[in-house]
Amino acid sequence: MLLRITTTHQPAGDLGYLLHKHPDRCQSFDLAFGKTHVFYPEVAEHRATAALLLDVDPVAMVRGKNRDQGFLLGQYVNDRPYVASSFLSVAIAEVFSSAMAGRCKDRPELVATPIPLCARIDVLPVRAVEGFAQRVFEPLGYAVETIRHPLDEKFAEWGESPYYSVTISGTKTLSELLTQLYVLIPVFDNQKHYFIGQDEIEKLLAKGAGWLASHPEKDFITRRYLGHRTSLFRQALSRLVEEEPDDAVEDGETQAPVEEALEIPLSLNQQRHGTVLAALRASGAKSVLDLGCGEGKLLRALVADRR
Repeated sequence: MLLRITTTHQPAGDLGYLLHKHPDRCQSFDLAFGKTHVFYPEVAEHRATAALLLDVDPVAMVRGKNRDQGFLLGQYVNDRPYVASSFLSVAIAEVFSSAMAGRCKDRPELVATPIPLCARIDVLPVRAVEGFAQRVFEPLGYAVETIRHPLDEKFAEWGESPYYSVTISGTKTLSELLTQLYVLIPVFDNQKHYFIGQDEIEKLLAKGAGWLASHPEKDFITRRYLGHRTSLFRQALSRLVEEEPDDAVEDGETQAPVEEALEIPLSLNQQRHGTVLAALRASGAKSVLDLGCGEGKLLRALVADRR
């Protein structure tokens, strides 16, 4: 999966300062699920492009702690290594953490300065109605271009795929662009590669400060970001309704530690507990009998949750 960020701000080389990545070097970073590479395919006085290439390791996905235990064949036959997803969001947060938090020691005046930016994502799975990319990005001030790819170019009768090359452009701060991409990419994919818990609400409100509360699709974005978990959605939405945009923005320095714990792998047992708890909440059960409860971890979680 590939993310390209282009600017025509002059001098265009300032993009390297904002991203904290030198235009003359190709840098690679190890992640829990693969490797990411940052390089500049284009650097000129009037235009510069930085590229983030994410190489997800499919073997690590199968053998790692976060592997899917449901559909065994799906571990080997899936689109995860090739499409923009929550994997890309995590890569953005880890590799461009300073830029995303709005920190730049060498060009501090540029951090808060909107500059012409263009981001292209190849490829983005848009699992929604036609035109959903426009409905999400245009209210944020972006011009949107999409190219839909066929399922197979050799077999036109198979129809169109849900995969798009998406380009958005606008005059934004780099921090705004990266933060909005971080939140919205998993929304298009409509899934995440890690367990969605209570901490996702705080993450969404922090990253969505100043723009999500006023977005016409905030309900849809919030529901998808929180994995369609009704209890989390209701909590987040109630806080978004009350949100005052000027008070919701958090200091960039306080956001970085959150990213460190974003993707702590959950054990299979923790995933089972989370699934059981969600099902019990949804059922509205008033009493629960746990047969063969072992150490009683599930019962302790239920006692702590008085809903």
